[in-house]
Amino acid sequence: MIIIVEIVVGVVVVVVVVVVVVVVVVVVVVVVVEVAVVVVVAVVVIIVVVVVVVAAVVVVVVVVVVVVVVVVVVVVVAAAA
Repeated sequence: MIIIVEIVVGVVVVVVVVVVVVVVVVVVVVVVVEVAVVVVVAVVVIIVVVVVVVAAVVVVVVVVVVVVVVVVVVVVVAAAA
């Protein structure tokens, strides 16, 4: 009878240890995946911000060039007239 109790206790201990290990592994995997998702989202946001800033700078440069060209043309036409 004592041997059966020891076997049952041993099996219960093994099952508990396996469950705890599985839970710990699942928690670690979930945390790693969440961190990876946060990092990927942060990188995407940074890339989008950089692209928007570059696009804004390009637009400003184009506008300045167009204004300068228009002013030069107006001055040249006015001087020629």
